[in-house]
Amino acid sequence: MPNFQKDSRYTIGTKIDSLFLETIELIIKASYSDKLEKLISLKNASVKLDLLKFFLQIAWEIKSLDNKKYILISEKLNEIGKMLGGWIKVLK
Repeated sequence: MPNFQKDSRYTIGTKIDSLFLETIELIIKASYSDKLEKLISLKNASVKLDLLKFFLQIAWEIKSLDNKKYILISEKLNEIGKMLGGWIKVLK
């Protein structure tokens, strides 16, 4: 998170960056997997996405993330969550 306040950049900012990358990695992994492995990867991605939303909310609450950026990122993450949920539902 390049625009984070310096005191939060290397703590919660690093955690958020890590969760972003892990979520993307799991989604890409799922796209190349068989049905069972795909379902497992997508469920794990969904958990990571929920954690990401949680840590972003904390960053916003401690004023490390401004309102405009928080709203923009939250809307995108909610959209991704809906897509993941739909993909998981189709696989069940």
